[in-house]
Amino acid sequence: MKSVPLIIQALVQEGVSFVLVGGFAVQMHGFLRATYDLDLVLATDEQNLTQFIEVCKRFGLMPVAPVPIESLKNDEQMGRWHKEKGMLAFALREPNISGSVIDVLVRPDVSFERLNAEAQKFNLFNCAVAVASIDHLLEMKRIANRPKDRIDIEALERIKKGESPDA
Repeated sequence: MKSVPLIIQALVQEGVSFVLVGGFAVQMHGFLRATYDLDLVLATDEQNLTQFIEVCKRFGLMPVAPVPIESLKNDEQMGRWHKEKGMLAFALREPNISGSVIDVLVRPDVSFERLNAEAQKFNLFNCAVAVASIDHLLEMKRIANRPKDRIDIEALERIKKGESPDA
């Protein structure tokens, strides 16, 4: 995860519109837990996706699936993979075995527009980064409902009440 700060900084500097979701977003709200990837929801307009792909190429990020990175710009293909293969995220990885992984949610349960409208700005790696609100994280995690999501839900509900997440 050593490249994550540089990747975040480059995304912000290039004006890529994204909202941080997942484990990093949970951490930004105050519940520290291990996470191994960076989960993003992107604005899906052509310019934004092109800028995102250029930043990824600069860092050598490659799709985990054997497809071109430009596939991310093919909304019809993303929809097909989501429907037919259950693809939740377009995963990108740095070339080394311990490299950073970025997951771009392809059909997020909360749309980019909704996430972005209520996102909170946090200082992450000396950049102002849009982070999903607690309410939107709770909504997404309740839908996913994996064991780690249930732990996050409990912590986020405590944070929302002003309590310690580790109570």
